[in-house]
Amino acid sequence: MNNRPNKNELTVLPPIPAKRYFTIGEVSELCGVRPHVLRYWEQEFTQLKPSKRRGNRRYYQHHEVLLIRRIRELLYGQGFTINGARNRLDGRGDRHEAIPDAPPMPSRDQLRAELNAILAVLRGESHGA
Repeated sequence: MNNRPNKNELTVLPPIPAKRYFTIGEVSELCGVRPHVLRYWEQEFTQLKPSKRRGNRRYYQHHEVLLIRRIRELLYGQGFTINGARNRLDGRGDRHEAIPDAPPMPSRDQLRAELNAILAVLRGESHGA
């Protein structure tokens, strides 16, 4: 059973009310993410630090609700991994942007041609004759 929302559900989140603090239940409803997922994301994303008050109850501020929606979009909408989403939020982008002299990525057709050539060699077929 998949608990992830589909892409259509990612765009129909309710508006965020003009409040200073939100409980974990409210944030769960506003962001379409279950409370246990929010608690897990707190461990994975250092930017997400709700204040805790009496009885260790979490209280999220408006900017944290926006951050949770951004994390949700990266993970569920764009298909990032936790690590990839963390890097994107930290402004590190992906690895290819970080390597200054990285060769350009080959196209799908180029990769297919190279793989077919390798396959021909493995099958013992003469390639290019």
